Amino acid sequence: MGSNSSRIGDLPKNEYLKKLSGAESVSENDPFWNQLLSFSFPAPTSSTELKLLEEATISVCRSLAGLWTVFTLGGVGSKATASPELSSPLANQSLLLLLVLANLTDASDAPNPYRQAIMSFKNTQDSSPFPSSIPHAFQINFNSLYTALCEQQTSDQATLLLYTLLHQNSNIRTYMLARTDMENLVLPILEILYHVEERNSHHVYMALIILLILTEDDGFNRSIHEVILKNITWYSERVLTEISLGSLLILVVIRTIQYNMTRTRDKYLHTNCLAALANMSAQFRSLHQYAAQRIISLFSLLSKKHNKVLEQATQSLRGSLSSNDVPLPDYAQDLNVIEEVIRMMLEIINSCLTNSLHHNPNLVYALLYKRDLFEQFRTHPSFQDIMQNIDLVITFFSSRLLQAGAELSVERVLEIIKQGVIALPKDRLKKFPELKFKYVEEEQPEEFFIPYVWSLVYNSAVGLYWNPQDIQLFTMDSD
Repeated sequence: MGSNSSRIGDLPKNEYLKKLSGAESVSENDPFWNQLLSFSFPAPTSSTELKLLEEATISVCRSLAGLWTVFTLGGVGSKATASPELSSPLANQSLLLLLVLANLTDASDAPNPYRQAIMSFKNTQDSSPFPSSIPHAFQINFNSLYTALCEQQTSDQATLLLYTLLHQNSNIRTYMLARTDMENLVLPILEILYHVEERNSHHVYMALIILLILTEDDGFNRSIHEVILKNITWYSERVLTEISLGSLLILVVIRTIQYNMTRTRDKYLHTNCLAALANMSAQFRSLHQYAAQRIISLFSLLSKKHNKVLEQATQSLRGSLSSNDVPLPDYAQDLNVIEEVIRMMLEIINSCLTNSLHHNPNLVYALLYKRDLFEQFRTHPSFQDIMQNIDLVITFFSSRLLQAGAELSVERVLEIIKQGVIALPKDRLKKFPELKFKYVEEEQPEEFFIPYVWSLVYNSAVGLYWNPQDIQLFTMDSD
């Protein structure tokens, strides 16, 4: 169990680790392996081993450079580099070690003490006592940790650490959501999603889950529309000289959905993107005209896809009448999936209209401009209920525009919309349950996280060689 033991079962310690991980060679004198060899073995089975593990946990948590320096990948205030594992190898090795330890599976009679420590540490400015039930308590400087995490999101391991802290440590989550400079954290996450083509799927997924966790908080959803950004240079589809953080977040998430529809077609990615938009929808404020347009453009894309699947199903059914031997494709399943996504988009639009219509004239403008898109869904049994409010808004404002005459300028249309919002009785809009989605890990998260963490060790650990032929925990072509 401990580092003084030279054998694990019937094997020398270094041979055991080689068999476990596929490493070509292991030196027990290497600081990285010296820690890893001590704590990467089966969970403790006796009270003595458990006591040793607890003591080792406290030692590790206090000795890894005060812990927060482990997170910095090279020091608070340092500029992010293209390859943090090369610029700060000790910090990178330490971070990888921390992720490996935090993702060890629980013992049958005791939880992973490293994960317990990650879940419960507090800010150095927090003077409240730790509950007696927390055995591995320590404190670090949250401001330094936050700054470092904001600067280092170009690496998978830093994003995975951010996810771990947000998901498992309520002290960290509360602190981050109370920050008045959330753009420093959100913008790097949005860049990961924006450059989805250049990132591996796990990194993109972690970034998206971070956004979903943040959007569970109503205060976050309100505040992001109050942060105004200037000249987002990495967003290349359109020049954005001035836009709110909330509108930019919507643009990037919608772009991710569209990319997923045409390339990866990952159901979980779709679901989490839509859940994040749904969580924000009741607090949409002063949407940028381009963000409003993209919401309706996504609905247009979904509508076309829906019609295409319907057409394919009809043609296939006709063809089957002349040949009983040809099996029919499962268009019913495709249709069901696309209709679920369409309904979610309608619910997001409806949520915005019922909760913040007066704050979003640009969304009403975009709805009116593409009003014909919604005609086919008015009487559709799957959408009839959710279409009531959208149809009412379209009809009400179309009537006011008609009364105003033809050839109206954009400015005049927006003025009519703003006047109409005041005149529209709020009780005419039907109330629906608030859209709220909460991220929940799968029942056996270790099946995802353990291979992912070890793939990061394989790809990012400096100065270690691994024999690719011996890797069994993850596939070499996985990203």
